[in-house]
Amino acid sequence: MRFDVITLFPDIFPPFLEQGVNRRAFESGIMQVKLWNLRDYAQGQYKRVDDRPYGGGAGMVMLAEPLFQCLTAIRSERGETRDLCPLIFFTPTGRPLTHEFVQNWGSQRGAILLCGRYEGVDQRFIDLHVDLMISMGDFVLSGGEIPAMAFLDAIARLQPGVLNSDESHQFDSFHENLDGLLDCPHYTRPDIWQGQAVPQELMSGHHENIQSWRKQQSVLLTRQNRPELFGKAVSQAKSQTKN
Repeated sequence: MRFDVITLFPDIFPPFLEQGVNRRAFESGIMQVKLWNLRDYAQGQYKRVDDRPYGGGAGMVMLAEPLFQCLTAIRSERGETRDLCPLIFFTPTGRPLTHEFVQNWGSQRGAILLCGRYEGVDQRFIDLHVDLMISMGDFVLSGGEIPAMAFLDAIARLQPGVLNSDESHQFDSFHENLDGLLDCPHYTRPDIWQGQAVPQELMSGHHENIQSWRKQQSVLLTRQNRPELFGKAVSQAKSQTKN
């Protein structure tokens, strides 16, 4: 699985790739990440990659030509067709990134990740060459590097051998084992901390009681914090019951 990252700030990525549990995915070669500095494909003495927007307004727009030249170099090196190596652009106007999408992508061959900057990217490049646009949520960041790292992190931790236990991610929030609900609260030693005790259900040693408590807490947390997810889970449960 290989990911090529188009960015104006490649130095941001090495600490992410070399730290934490997910580094195992990159060190082992399960996931390969190659960084491409967009300025290497810009023309002129100043290697310009942006210009003022037509129609006026604040901010600058990333030029289409350097992006195209960089993309062409990547596709030439990979030697793969566009359907096997899509271009993903991180932007607030994209589709929300979900756990289901990450799971599906975890078995793919990889992709090219475009980290935008400034006010945006020339729409003509998007229309002609971007295959998928992804949003991290209803907020705006200074660039696509953080979303790209979040995307890579989410995929890396699903790969076999990356986490200490391959079962760890199977009970994460949003996983189908939790029916799409949020994960339950977790506790560790000591039994009492600042006057707060660990719930007795978790201390009982009774497996069925523990699982029942965790399920109840997942339902309560989801209904309180993410009512839209709770409603979706209820609808799916009713649909399965009818079938």
